[in-house]
Amino acid sequence: MMVTAPRKRVQLSFVVRDQFEKKHRGSIVALQYDSMNGHLYSAGSDTIIRKWDIRLPEHIATNKQHGRYLSSMEHHVDWVNDLVLCCSGKNLVSASSDTTLKIWNVEKGFCMSTLRTHKDYVRCLAYAKDVEFIASAGLDHCIYLWTVDTLTRLNSMNNAISASSFNETSNSIYSIAMNPTATVLVSGSPENALRIWDPRNCVRVCKLRGHSDNIRAITVNKDGTQCLSASSDGTIRLWSIGQQRCIASINCHSDSVWTLQADSNFTHVYSGGRDHRVYRTPLNDVSKSKLVAVEDSPIQKILLGEEYLRHLYTATWGSSIKRWDLPADYSLSMKTNSNYDEPVMCHEPGLHIKGAPSIRQQVVLNDKRHIVTKDTEGFVATWDVLQARKVNDHGKIEMDKIIKESNKKVFIPNWINNIDVKSGMLQITLDESEVFSAWTTAKDAGFADRPPESRLNYGGMMLRSLFNKWPYAMKDDDEESPVGNYVPAPEHTPILLMEENGKPVFRCTAKDMVNIADSEMQEFFPRWVLDIVEKNQFPKYNKIPFNLQKFPTISDKNPKKERLSATEMLTIRKVMEHVYDRIVRPAEQSEGTNGTSSLYAAQYPPALEQKVEIYCNNQKLEPDVDLRSVKHFVWKQAGDLVIQYKIIKGNTSFKKWSERLKEKKIEDETDLLTDSDIDKLIEYLNAGNSLTAIPIDPSMYGMNNGPPGGYADPYADYVPIDPSMYGMNNGPPGGYADPYADYDIGNIPDTIASNPNKDWDHNHRFGDFKGVNHQAKLFRDFEYNRKVG
Repeated sequence: MMVTAPRKRVQLSFVVRDQFEKKHRGSIVALQYDSMNGHLYSAGSDTIIRKWDIRLPEHIATNKQHGRYLSSMEHHVDWVNDLVLCCSGKNLVSASSDTTLKIWNVEKGFCMSTLRTHKDYVRCLAYAKDVEFIASAGLDHCIYLWTVDTLTRLNSMNNAISASSFNETSNSIYSIAMNPTATVLVSGSPENALRIWDPRNCVRVCKLRGHSDNIRAITVNKDGTQCLSASSDGTIRLWSIGQQRCIASINCHSDSVWTLQADSNFTHVYSGGRDHRVYRTPLNDVSKSKLVAVEDSPIQKILLGEEYLRHLYTATWGSSIKRWDLPADYSLSMKTNSNYDEPVMCHEPGLHIKGAPSIRQQVVLNDKRHIVTKDTEGFVATWDVLQARKVNDHGKIEMDKIIKESNKKVFIPNWINNIDVKSGMLQITLDESEVFSAWTTAKDAGFADRPPESRLNYGGMMLRSLFNKWPYAMKDDDEESPVGNYVPAPEHTPILLMEENGKPVFRCTAKDMVNIADSEMQEFFPRWVLDIVEKNQFPKYNKIPFNLQKFPTISDKNPKKERLSATEMLTIRKVMEHVYDRIVRPAEQSEGTNGTSSLYAAQYPPALEQKVEIYCNNQKLEPDVDLRSVKHFVWKQAGDLVIQYKIIKGNTSFKKWSERLKEKKIEDETDLLTDSDIDKLIEYLNAGNSLTAIPIDPSMYGMNNGPPGGYADPYADYVPIDPSMYGMNNGPPGGYADPYADYDIGNIPDTIASNPNKDWDHNHRFGDFKGVNHQAKLFRDFEYNRKVG
């Protein structure tokens, strides 16, 4: 277990992955071969070191899909950049972008100790086999020299070590090499020059210039008199260290050269790089390079098998490892392949250890719980962050289609600091600044087994899920708790504590938490984690200010605003209840509609939305939407949210209005329908109510006859009416037709409903109503007559 006291702000991460990750999920950049046991070690971007059995029976080894997985070694939290097998194959040293070196017991597969001497990515290692020295270098410009004996005696309790250092470097170091006796050390960097060092006193001997780009790989001969360097400039150079000059240049590659290895006699060099090709070049005649193999993607690492130089292993940007079986007689094996412009030595790999697809795209859905991903093979999947597992495989389908089908119109604040897929898997990072921001309801979160309005906190649920196995975690069986009914994370889930700069502090799995002492948790875990896991203490809800006002009408265009503040999770139904309590209930009780029962006073009508409607930006809001969703999807502007309400009187037939009209005398036009009456009617119609047609008494208007098949136009004998004004251009003989006689729709036209604040004058107040019934026409015509009659 890895521990160190955090000195900076600490973030918590976890990786969503399968229980057994037997295949690489990304680029492979490091290989080591144990010829004694026939084991191959590989590592790369997915942070896991894997061990393979490649010494298979002959009848199995001929199958290119084989290479038996043995075990994994997991403790790094970022790319593993280099490996060195030492102590006759008993121990392995790894260098990582997490800034650490780790020493492994390969037989038992556990991390013996961790070195944190480097302050930035550790990019490369060099091994002096005869004296058991290891050198490490990286982007912190430093080179450290270690004795293997000292490294292997370290453990988690005794982790203090001193190392010889080369501190005169001024550039990041990308490559390093030593001869077996550790008399010469060579380093390469973006300064485009080789630095030669004497490891015995850590003194720089000289600098060799000649490359025009970063030096990516180096190898040194046994006696330390010559070295080879590969560069991003596309060349390989052979150097005489004694003469301090370049004695040959190899130009077989058409692009950057990233990896090389010489045979044990230093007579031939094998090289690979961005151009996908592996070449073999004799050092006594560098013009005679031969094409060994062609890979599917840029080559990151090549490794010669030590069994009579019969095998060459390649690792690429892909997740597979290939072994190319080299023929004993190179001259007889060279054949021309129609796919290449030169003869190739190996057309097919003798062994192919296939990798798994890696995640390359990810999108968080609106519920902030699910993530849709697409991998390198085009497969789309959905993951549940709260359960830390995959919940759906969609196959090869358009990612956008799944996102569109799965997204709900709900707004939940972001609670995840970062989602990283550089390992080929989902790594979720939580930070104190936002981890508890996502308060939501069980309905929006998709928990059907909880009351829809019960409140949940994603961050709290996630922490309780990850630390479910910790003996000191608070046990909370209350289903109404913000973390109630959480789903324990899979036991294999890696849990990581890291500083903001990526430096690791602590690593374990959810299963390991059962063995973590309370003192360790108190020392290494941040307070914001412990407050939830130990005490179930949450920060207060976020609040949102808003203004509540009556929906504007013609008579009251700027109604008074009531400034309120509530939790951002408050639903519109609660706003409706507030309006009902403050306005509707007192009015009903004063009219005696609901009686005086105190029990009823504490209740609400079962169909509250038929009493009160809530609007924002002229858009009617559903009762179950919350304030933050309204602000995000409807309000969409700076400043305080404005919410408007309408009181619904009910869907009546206007019978009372008709009775009032019948009591009036036709000649008393000025008192027939007042402006206040019209305003009330407009408000009623704008609220979404429909009108019911009633028979019209023609005698009431001084006319006893009408056209067949419809009601008479009561103003045919008084005021000419322009039929086109009402959407009709013809009428029966003897009078203007009632434009609404033959149809009765009874709904509010979109024209008025979408312009509730328009100041309709008397002449055209109902002129745009097309399809309302006779009663609407009745009031319209009266107003028209008042204006022009």
